Amino acid sequence: MSADYAAAVSTARDYYNSDDADNFYFHIWGGQDIHIGLYQSPDEPIADASRRTVEFMAERVGARISTQGASMIDLGSGFGGAVRFFAGRFGCRVMALNLSETENARHRQMNGEAGLGDLIEVVDGSFENIPAEHGRFDLAWSQDAILHSGRRDQVLAEVDRVLKPGGEFIFTDPMQADDCPEGVLAPVLDRIHLQSLGSFAFYREQARRLGWEEVGVIEMTEQLVTHYQRVADELQAKRASLAGLVSDGYIDRMLTGLGNWVEGGRRGWLAWGVMHFRKPI
Repeated sequence: MSADYAAAVSTARDYYNSDDADNFYFHIWGGQDIHIGLYQSPDEPIADASRRTVEFMAERVGARISTQGASMIDLGSGFGGAVRFFAGRFGCRVMALNLSETENARHRQMNGEAGLGDLIEVVDGSFENIPAEHGRFDLAWSQDAILHSGRRDQVLAEVDRVLKPGGEFIFTDPMQADDCPEGVLAPVLDRIHLQSLGSFAFYREQARRLGWEEVGVIEMTEQLVTHYQRVADELQAKRASLAGLVSDGYIDRMLTGLGNWVEGGRRGWLAWGVMHFRKPI
């Protein structure tokens, strides 16, 4: 394991295992789905918009995962909203890979409550070294998680390894714009302890390197701006109710960080969207 890999994974794991982060994401960010939402209005409930992202992406891969015996992997599964959606709708088997043991404990509990524990295997681990055999999955899925890797090219290589021939990979990731000026994202990167973000150009180049077919890339950066502003507004509105669950210091830092994401998005320095690729047969 390289030092860069260890540092990125360790930092992300420590952060998401903290009580502050766990309670913030569960009570403010959406609970089941902790990723960027697709909003029909700026004041829409976060959970509704976030579930719409799952449904929007699922429409594009439903045919691949609806066959009998199909299986999928979710890379950075959080509290498991997406995998419960897929297991419940399609009856597929899912590996939910996630580095936070704290999130995984909530995830397993919710799977049991939904009666889906037999279909979903929640695994503590990193997507830079996926604990699965070659060619196991029909579908790989990820939402706003790959940014936390110090080796994003390695993540995609691992996805390629565990996908079946003809398997599909659909994901979102908060990214920098292809033409982002040097240095302007320092406030964003410093807050999340990263040296860089991916980009549409980066992921397309990695897909070409792996020989993947580009099924579709949909740029929706305006949703990133709306989402981070919506989360900031919700955090401010519910700050008092978080007493004893989330520290004041964490809330202050989070509000600053959310503001940096909104500013970066409005200035055209950030990017977000859905990327969908297929491994050749």
